[in-house]
Amino acid sequence: MEIKKLQNFIDGEWVDSNTPEFGEIRNPARDIPVCQAPMSTKVEIDEAVKAAQDAFQDWRNTPPVARARCLHRLIALLEENFDELSIVLTTEHGKTIDESRGEVRRGIEMVEVAAGIPSLMQGFNLEDVAHGMDEYLIYQPLGVFCCIAPFNFPFMVPLWFLPFAVACGNTFIVKPSPRTPMSQVELFKIIDDAGIPPGVVNLVLGGTEVANGLLEHSQIQGVTFVGSTPVARQIYKKCGETGKRVIAQAGAKNFIVIMPDAEAEQAIVSLISSFFGNSGQRCLAGANLLVVGDDKFYRQFVDKFVEVASSIKVGDGLDESVQMGPLQNVELKERVIGFIEKGISEGAKLTLDGRKLNLVGNVPETCFLNPSVFENVTPDMTLAKEEIFGPVASVLRAKDLDESIEIINANPYGNAASIFTNSGRWARKFQHEVEVGNLGINTGLAAPMAFFPFGGRKDSFFGVLHGQGRDAIRFFTDPKIVISRWF
Repeated sequence: MEIKKLQNFIDGEWVDSNTPEFGEIRNPARDIPVCQAPMSTKVEIDEAVKAAQDAFQDWRNTPPVARARCLHRLIALLEENFDELSIVLTTEHGKTIDESRGEVRRGIEMVEVAAGIPSLMQGFNLEDVAHGMDEYLIYQPLGVFCCIAPFNFPFMVPLWFLPFAVACGNTFIVKPSPRTPMSQVELFKIIDDAGIPPGVVNLVLGGTEVANGLLEHSQIQGVTFVGSTPVARQIYKKCGETGKRVIAQAGAKNFIVIMPDAEAEQAIVSLISSFFGNSGQRCLAGANLLVVGDDKFYRQFVDKFVEVASSIKVGDGLDESVQMGPLQNVELKERVIGFIEKGISEGAKLTLDGRKLNLVGNVPETCFLNPSVFENVTPDMTLAKEEIFGPVASVLRAKDLDESIEIINANPYGNAASIFTNSGRWARKFQHEVEVGNLGINTGLAAPMAFFPFGGRKDSFFGVLHGQGRDAIRFFTDPKIVISRWF
């Protein structure tokens, strides 16, 4: 059977790429090819940027209420296609169907918030700043922006930025991950039906060369990126050199602290989702479980955590009974296995070995791992320091909350941290002193809603303004201050 080749979406048209190079997109649960994606050329990048630049003036002069109506139509179409989008997302990535539904829902919420642009984009004013003189501020769009998207949330992450950018009157180009472009192709089919004018949004498929082409293009005003810290640092530097605005949200090593007064059963339910949801492939995933308490509390809590983790059903995410899917590709699986072997060699205790597969249904083992849990992990070990991006939990101990905070703050990442406790005093201290951008109290996944910014500090973020919410409005506009006097 012939494998379908995906197309770019440029200036309101679906167009074939002229590249001779295509990447194969595989269903990681079934280890079968599902389509091919082009590694687009510089000519196609230029065509997308030109289309976006040409569309900008008319789009920025479109009243915000009219731009918002396009987004309202998009919301309705996304709801109509909710199930189909979720299935495509699971097929290309491997996450469970429930996780895909959650991702699609979060993406829709971004569009819902951006549709409030007539209020969100309002400026402010003051009459009589001097005699007979008024001053006011208006927010204006800047032009063409782009998104270089990750593989782990391929549908949602571009929607952290795209609806806010176009609601503000800018035009936009998305470059999906070459590993998971299918859900963005489906999204752009829906965008095409929503009545957004040609050129306002464009889709260019490809890899590193396309990303570099967008970064270096003189007509692109700003770049949004989500991915690893080394790449984010390079993008931040390049945008500085070329004068572009940038949101570069990067890697993570998130800690979850369990205090001795925590509600253990409720905490473990939340921890299982945090550490092993999306097969650990998310920047908000729990990575280091930091337990405070005596030996009895530690043993009871960790034994229960391991028991529940060992019972997770792993298999094809389209099976409604499955709780965890595969890694997105075999290279990622081998990378995680490398971290497991490194942990053993450094002296950590592998209490639950996810390399011993126990899978639901007749699926190939190619991309699968079961959950792993390490004990006797210390902060100086590779397990505790480096981002694994897989279903591996590292358990550490601390004598008290102060030591826990010291351990967290010594880590170079600052994406997220959570605490489980019934003490308001401990929670307040944790909230005040921990140096992360997203902080959870009695929740294992500190994921901001669409109307709040997605935080990040230290090596987890490069830039000033973040994605989502008011920060996104500020990023995609520039304030113009008008001082007026009439004689």
